[in-house]
Amino acid sequence: MSRRRVLNTQEKKIEVGPPKITRFEKARIVGARALQISMGAPILVDAEENTNPIDIAVSELEAKILPITIRRTLPDGTFQDIPLKWLS
Repeated sequence: MSRRRVLNTQEKKIEVGPPKITRFEKARIVGARALQISMGAPILVDAEENTNPIDIAVSELEAKILPITIRRTLPDGTFQDIPLKWLS
């Protein structure tokens, strides 16, 4: 069993990866949230009636109100969990 080291997540300091959300993380978050919305999850922003789940997920991401945490991992197994509100 491999040992992993967890970096400090108590401070608002990003130690793994860039201080911005990457396009890959954005695509993953929007896709996962759109799936949740299409399965009946509550919408966290005011949406018009004819808006599709992807547009709603993008607007929630831009408003930074999603309670989602990103785990960024280094090749040596070190990782840091970063809440979306820390990223710009």
